[in-house]
Amino acid sequence: MSLEVFDYMGAFDKRPTYAEIDLNALRHNLAIIREFVAPSKVMASIKANGYGHGLERTALCLQEAGIDSLGVAYIEEAIALRACGVTIPILVFGGLLKDQLELYIKHDVDVTASSVSKLEHIDATAARLGRRARVHLKIDTGLERIGVHHYSSDPFFEAALKAKHCDVVGVYSHFADADINNPELAKLQLERFLSALRYYEDRSPRPFLRHIANSAGIMTLKESHLDMVRPGLSLYGVYPGGGYESVLSIKPVLSLKSQVVYFKVVKRGAGVSYGHTWHAPEDVRVVTVPLGYGDGYLRALSNKGSAIIRGQRYPVVGRVCMDQLMVNIGQGEAYNGDEVIFIGKSGDERISVEDLASAIDTTPHEILVLLNQRIPRIYVG
Repeated sequence: MSLEVFDYMGAFDKRPTYAEIDLNALRHNLAIIREFVAPSKVMASIKANGYGHGLERTALCLQEAGIDSLGVAYIEEAIALRACGVTIPILVFGGLLKDQLELYIKHDVDVTASSVSKLEHIDATAARLGRRARVHLKIDTGLERIGVHHYSSDPFFEAALKAKHCDVVGVYSHFADADINNPELAKLQLERFLSALRYYEDRSPRPFLRHIANSAGIMTLKESHLDMVRPGLSLYGVYPGGGYESVLSIKPVLSLKSQVVYFKVVKRGAGVSYGHTWHAPEDVRVVTVPLGYGDGYLRALSNKGSAIIRGQRYPVVGRVCMDQLMVNIGQGEAYNGDEVIFIGKSGDERISVEDLASAIDTTPHEILVLLNQRIPRIYVG
């Protein structure tokens, strides 16, 4: 008796729920950012599955469009990029352990050195392998995450100057207020960074890249552009906060769509979904859609999210389930198979990532990166 092997992942290609990724919009955003920050270089932050857009396809598109380098969170992400054909520099932002160092060097991945001891381990590993390590030195100017404190960085820079098997290609820091709601804090961090750098600038035998600006820094603090910038949200057409729309004309890259799979009339007073957190105020039409928090559409969006069906915007009602949610279309019309847009545009109606983040008091980053692998990505452009 033979058993036919079922292509489980192939079935996901037929899911009614999917994320549409517009690569033309991605290229547009890169071009806009490059023009705005010139002559500074651009390192795209594509960690967390390319901010939910798909790691490999996003990286290859950006590489073809001429991006200078890429930034990821973990060495595993960098190795996946090398495996799919990415050849440009890749920096891993996160902290590292000694037993990971060979992977960095063997895959030609840039290492974040965040302490004297880690720098010494990098140098020793490179010497043992007979290779040179590409290193970015991390200076902590106020985030208190990883990196040497700006006020005690001179010994760190001395260790970098003594490392015989390391090429220091960059020195960087990171803003503690990602949205730059407090510009004075960002300016203070920039001052701390530049002050600490003077010691190394006076002694370095070769040029290196200074970088600190994220998307908000790019838009609000031009003096932070330095030699390279690291856009994340803005590259994907999402603004890091209010008031930035007039600075850069970027386009949303991701749309989240599904289809109606069930229609029913809910009687006045009847509760909908777990816990009956919403009751019909009158006899209404409610449709069910196969999207839930198991896909990354947050449970916090229960009774706060919305959807566009046939050009009309309607509220998500009741608790978002793991795999399904309900939309109240009132007295409107919808049929099984109708398109439902949760992020994106139809006619005059648009639901943005920023809208969802604002509705539940979180960041656009969280909305994007939690859209998980159960949602297939369809690439256009």
